[in-house]
Amino acid sequence: MSKLDTLQAALESALGARIGKLVRDRGEITITVSAIDYPEAARTLRDHAELKFEQLIDLCGVDYSSWKDQPWDGPRFCVVSHLLSVSKNWRVRLKVFAPDDELPMVKSLTEVWSAANWFEREAFDLYGIVFEGHLDLRRILTDYGFIGHPFRKDFPTSGHVEMRYDPESKRVIYQPVTIEPREITPRIIREDNYGGLH
Repeated sequence: MSKLDTLQAALESALGARIGKLVRDRGEITITVSAIDYPEAARTLRDHAELKFEQLIDLCGVDYSSWKDQPWDGPRFCVVSHLLSVSKNWRVRLKVFAPDDELPMVKSLTEVWSAANWFEREAFDLYGIVFEGHLDLRRILTDYGFIGHPFRKDFPTSGHVEMRYDPESKRVIYQPVTIEPREITPRIIREDNYGGLH
């Protein structure tokens, strides 16, 4: 039995029906759980003697509004966590989809892994995913008055507002974007003998 087989058996034994989907790909296991089962599944992954995922390595948001340039049929926003068991020397990817696309919300994992704190703030800032129970959920990368969530696929590439220093008022001001969107087409110049044709 391979290490991945052992991990899969331990996951299926410990989580049972809480695993909505299990995918093995490129030597890694990804499990998807429902938003209702998310906090308890995380605790089980951390505390179960056969799993022992002591460390949250990363947590990020994903916008599935389109996937591989195809329309996506399912919930739009997903939270993906990468977990490491130092004592067992294995990893797992944990996914949960926010049930409501209009107000994407899942429970916070800060009580399970304190490292989730800033990662959840980042996912909130960039994707607008709300982490219920997070004690300090506020923007971490964008400015205080920033409008929107820049990693959402429907966010405009030039943004909504721009910032500049105004010498008259002697302060930084915000104003609507003044840059005209344009499509840049490269100019192609070929020599007379291009490709050896005469």
